[in-house]
Amino acid sequence: MPGIDESLRHAMSIPGVLGAGLVDYASGLAIGSAGDWPCGEEPAAAGATEVARAALENATFAVSAAGDVLEDIVVASAARYHVLRFLNARLDSRLFLYLWLDREHANLAIARHRLAGLASDLVLG
Repeated sequence: MPGIDESLRHAMSIPGVLGAGLVDYASGLAIGSAGDWPCGEEPAAAGATEVARAALENATFAVSAAGDVLEDIVVASAARYHVLRFLNARLDSRLFLYLWLDREHANLAIARHRLAGLASDLVLG
């Protein structure tokens, strides 16, 4: 099973990825990162944390059925995709993987699929 650094290296091989990170949304800090981050690693991790918290703490996005979990959040701009994928570990996990993608070169479906696999590998590892 890959560790954090290896998982982030794998994330960087996803077409269109500019940067990848593992973020703790309890603190807003990046646990690890690879590639380039928008506005720098720590400000990007803190900004992504605000988005994650807004979704997690809002009743609109609350789980609606037993076994339902919030998997990921996608923010799209004209030039970029930002994808946050929560690590749903059995323990009280407060981590998410964050990808920053160039929209012109990325395929959002492929990125989400590959990110889900990386998140699963991290949880199982």
